[in-house]
Amino acid sequence: MKNYDQFLAKKLITAPAVGLSDVPPLNPMLFPFQRDIVRWALRRGRAAIWADCGMGKTPMQLEFAQHVPGDVLILAPLAVSQQTIREAGKFGIVASYARKPDDIAQRITVTNYEMLEHFDVSRFAGVVLDESSILKAYDGKTRTQIIESFSKTPFKLAATATPAPNDYMEIGNHAEFLNVMSRTEMLATFFTHDGGNTSQWRLKGHAESEFWRWLASWAVMLRKPSDLGYSDAGFILPELEIRQCVVESGAEAQDGMLFEMPAATLQERIAARRSSIEDRVERCAEIVNTMPNDQWVVWCDLNAESAALTKSIIGAVEVKGSDSIEHKEQAMADFASGKARVIVSKPSICGFGMNWQHCANMAFVGLSDSYEQFYQAVRRCWRFGQKSKVRVHVITAATEGAVVANIQRKEADAERMAENMVKHMASINESNIRGTERMRDEYRTNVTEGKGWTAYHGDCVEGVQSMPDNSIDFSVFSPPFASLYTYSNSTRDMGNSKDDEEFFEHFAFLVGELLRVTKPGRLLSFHCMDMPTSKARDGVIGVRDFRGELIRCFESAGWVFHSSVVIWKDPVTAMQRTKALGLLHKTIRKDSAMSRQGLPDYLVTMRKPGVNAEPIAHTAADFTVDEWQQLASPVWASANGEYTDGFLKLCGPYSGDRCGIDPTETLQRDEARDQKDERHICPLQLEVIRRAIRLWTNPGDLVLSPFMGIGSEGYCAIQMGREFAGIELKASYYRVACDNLRRAEQSQRDLFTGCEEAA
Repeated sequence: MKNYDQFLAKKLITAPAVGLSDVPPLNPMLFPFQRDIVRWALRRGRAAIWADCGMGKTPMQLEFAQHVPGDVLILAPLAVSQQTIREAGKFGIVASYARKPDDIAQRITVTNYEMLEHFDVSRFAGVVLDESSILKAYDGKTRTQIIESFSKTPFKLAATATPAPNDYMEIGNHAEFLNVMSRTEMLATFFTHDGGNTSQWRLKGHAESEFWRWLASWAVMLRKPSDLGYSDAGFILPELEIRQCVVESGAEAQDGMLFEMPAATLQERIAARRSSIEDRVERCAEIVNTMPNDQWVVWCDLNAESAALTKSIIGAVEVKGSDSIEHKEQAMADFASGKARVIVSKPSICGFGMNWQHCANMAFVGLSDSYEQFYQAVRRCWRFGQKSKVRVHVITAATEGAVVANIQRKEADAERMAENMVKHMASINESNIRGTERMRDEYRTNVTEGKGWTAYHGDCVEGVQSMPDNSIDFSVFSPPFASLYTYSNSTRDMGNSKDDEEFFEHFAFLVGELLRVTKPGRLLSFHCMDMPTSKARDGVIGVRDFRGELIRCFESAGWVFHSSVVIWKDPVTAMQRTKALGLLHKTIRKDSAMSRQGLPDYLVTMRKPGVNAEPIAHTAADFTVDEWQQLASPVWASANGEYTDGFLKLCGPYSGDRCGIDPTETLQRDEARDQKDERHICPLQLEVIRRAIRLWTNPGDLVLSPFMGIGSEGYCAIQMGREFAGIELKASYYRVACDNLRRAEQSQRDLFTGCEEAA
């Protein structure tokens, strides 16, 4: 039991702590929530702080770096580096700015992302990514360089207010940087896609709670201190007023149109912006110049807008991409100190990381389609610490309606996503960071009994462990396979295995226990099929020998491979259901080297070594020669005709035209399906179970199914005069299984009542 408990604990998908075991006292200048977050991050060693703008990410980053045992490199957006140095001085932390290794003067070095290639990162024991969401703004090569460069760095911190502004997928960038899990692994573990659109991923239904638990094990998300149970004093945002000003575009109506039409395509939107530059700049200059004593941030999207705005606005300082680093840093420093009244730039240049709470006026003269850039730009001024009402003017052309609508849609999506992230992570974050007690998911068990049957609700390994040695006459079941969060989120669910190795390690606990409880010389049958592989999941299109892997697992535990039968399946039905490339007719016309046969089911039977003390002897009435020849066939075909009543058929010999397996003869499954299940329940065909029980048990024998599902094996066993024990982990399946077992018990009772009346 101890080994099994340790294995289950290992199956939990969490990020282990690799940081400091003993964190020293932290800077008293930090707010309580900031100190607790830093303490948690230092214990983690590799962590993410997703705190809204103005929550003090910079001092938290610096305090984290202060206690890392070794040199630390802080990467920040341009000009934010100098701001970080100034913040360090306020908190009594010594840090220096460097553009190349020769400039390094202190243990904590601050530089901007563009300078990374000049540094030997192996010398640093820690790295901090300031505004870490900026990673996705870079091309794949640079992003990969950052992730790979620090793959072996012991201490890592990533901080941003927008980890995933519109898409959970972007969280993968942080997970990969922090060595938690690659983006590909994250998608495979927690997400799935429907239909042919492989770019649209969604959280698996049963993975949702585990995804948030996993996320909160290495990241903290908060938009205000009260999200973690702290006081919001000093962190109340002032009023935000956004005014939209629409000007005519200046473009002529398209041929056949009386009026200008809103731009739809990217090219049309760019054309609309260019044709309306003069009018939008004039309107902005009019607004800004009428308030000559106030500071302003003016955002633009095109170089032509930037130049025209600087020329039209009194006291404007322009910061553009082609400017030298020195000019950019000086211009932003002058604006922060009040020397410059108006700064004109693009959100992609100055929109991340700057603390401009001293300014309460802002204008956008044109928008891109990036909501994150818009949000970050607004947050330069509208942030905790701002004392005044913030006014934002959005000046667009009449034909740019599609851009504005797109930003508004993304804003609503981002707001919902942020609220969702805080809601799901808050209680776990609070317990991790504040050390408070948190309610844990309870593992519940139950037992239901009837005449000749017992159903266990719980873990099949623990259920079989509780059974006496040599007590089971026969077992029949369908084992699961590694398929994360398909039917539940429990670590006790063998299907919830991140790979085949973990699945078979889990399955081996059961196989060994099944050997112990089975009587010597008796049998066990499992139903399975080989598994098709895919390019996306497995790297190659082919077929995996799941049957053979299961047989070898049983053999390694001491079982003897007894027999195997192929159960025919219709390849046309499989093709229609799966759209498998190898089964499509077009494939044989294109390249038959990729064509294959359909995949059958198997009924594999294993034997426990030893002498069977209670022989299973059948009379000639039980099995005719013809029937035995059909059942002894290594292939069981599908049914040719309709079945008569299932139980009555068992009372007499099979007829030659009704010897097959009807794939539709299964127990009702719909009422057991959970709304979050990713696949339909696939109950085992009743005729397969009947044949196995008839062949390999005596009346009154005890039949076991460790994966009871909705009770198919027990349903047949009870109707055939055997006793049954079943184990099922999933509550909804367990309830339906108990109902089915009661139905079987009632039909058995009705049968004997009818026989007594006839006599």
